Amino acid sequence: MTLLTLETLTKRYGPATALSDVSLSIVSGSRTAVVGPSGSGKTTLLRLIAGFEAPDAGRIVLKGEVLAQGAAAVPAHKRGIGIVAQDGALFPHLSIADNIAFGFERGLADREQRILDLLDMVELDRGMMSRRPHQLSGGQQQRVALARALGRKPRLMLLDEPFSALDTGLRENMRKAVARVLEAAGIATILVTHDQAEALSFADQVAVLREGRLVQAGTPRRLYLQPKDRETALFLGDAVLLPAIARGDVADCALGRVEIAPARQGKVEIMIRPEQIRVMRDENAPPPAGRVVEVEFSGATSTIAVVLDGVALPPIVIKTSSVGVLEAGDRVRLDIAGKAHVFGQA
Repeated sequence: MTLLTLETLTKRYGPATALSDVSLSIVSGSRTAVVGPSGSGKTTLLRLIAGFEAPDAGRIVLKGEVLAQGAAAVPAHKRGIGIVAQDGALFPHLSIADNIAFGFERGLADREQRILDLLDMVELDRGMMSRRPHQLSGGQQQRVALARALGRKPRLMLLDEPFSALDTGLRENMRKAVARVLEAAGIATILVTHDQAEALSFADQVAVLREGRLVQAGTPRRLYLQPKDRETALFLGDAVLLPAIARGDVADCALGRVEIAPARQGKVEIMIRPEQIRVMRDENAPPPAGRVVEVEFSGATSTIAVVLDGVALPPIVIKTSSVGVLEAGDRVRLDIAGKAHVFGQA
């Protein structure tokens, strides 16, 4: 069931257009990640949904209620939307209990029990109630901010890069914890992030913005394996892009003959994700083959660069296991697993 519908949203700041004709649907209980380079319109979109700004054109509909239609908009505090910001935005002079209860109705009879229930929900120790924000770690502060947002019983939760200030290991743990809490509560969520891996692992739906326009939206797997264009492919991860001649469901390229999807004829550009390429040391390898020109060791994985024989292309860069890692100068053959993705006619 659709919870939130964005219809041709447009927002301008003077002569600059921040968003242009953006349409997107959010399903009840789902998690959507909005990604894009700096200046793509991610934050503007979030502010329009939250009610901090009004669109110049388009509509925002939440559970059948029109929240915004052009400049006419429901105020932010009446939308039933929770938001967790990057820094948590906790009140430093209030206790954790008072921070969580900040949005409660006045004179609530079961105030303390509600606070305890929310602490349990976000997996925080009840003994933290009397502490101040500065006495908590960054991850704990974000859990408090989430508890405060949940305390208002929102219909929709907005997460504005809430994990970006945390250390790498803590970010992953927090992301999983937040996803678990919101899923248990059955609350649909929109995450804005600049971290592509975070978006792909967190969301059921990923929406890619570029220059204020929605380029592509769909499941993480679909966008990663079947991006609409080369810019989206490169934004969502490492990719090997090659010119090729398509002949139905196969194509000939610098890596030899590969299977492709969708089927095409003629000149095309194909995308192969580096993890699809297996590199094997073989001094007598027939074409397609090449030679390792650079190896960068990174612990569990290593990045290698391979120059193909007789091909005027930049080195192909591949991440591989560091077990039995190759060395610069090794001659190798390259095997392709799965199908290459075709962008379109070149």
